[in-house]
Amino acid sequence: MDHRQLIDAAAGYLNPRMIEDRISGDVASVLVTATGRTHAGVCIDTACGTGFCAEHSAIAAMVTAGEQRISRIVAVWRSDAGEVHVLPPCGRCREFIRQMHPDNLDTDVVLDVNRSAPLRELLPEHEWPAPISAG
Repeated sequence: MDHRQLIDAAAGYLNPRMIEDRISGDVASVLVTATGRTHAGVCIDTACGTGFCAEHSAIAAMVTAGEQRISRIVAVWRSDAGEVHVLPPCGRCREFIRQMHPDNLDTDVVLDVNRSAPLRELLPEHEWPAPISAG
């Protein structure tokens, strides 16, 4: 699945809906696992801040299906003008992807139709720090 196909797949899950003054489903994510399976999810906004990003939702679906290694991931949003935008993962999502499996530092994060980057480039200082030396 190339970048365009993955972006289009994610856009197919966009279905924004208002619940009181909160919106859910306005960002969608699709990921491809190391075994080639795809999983999707959407964001959920809540009044108290306990909602989660679309990437978290897609990752939860992946883990539910028994997998942890992400080969490629994308998140998208559609503007009021109907234009689809690729959204880079927020810091919380970047760390969440990393913590699912050590090899996820090599996850290909789609940033546009013709651009992507491995997670390790988007998550600097990702190694656990060494202990402070006594000397």
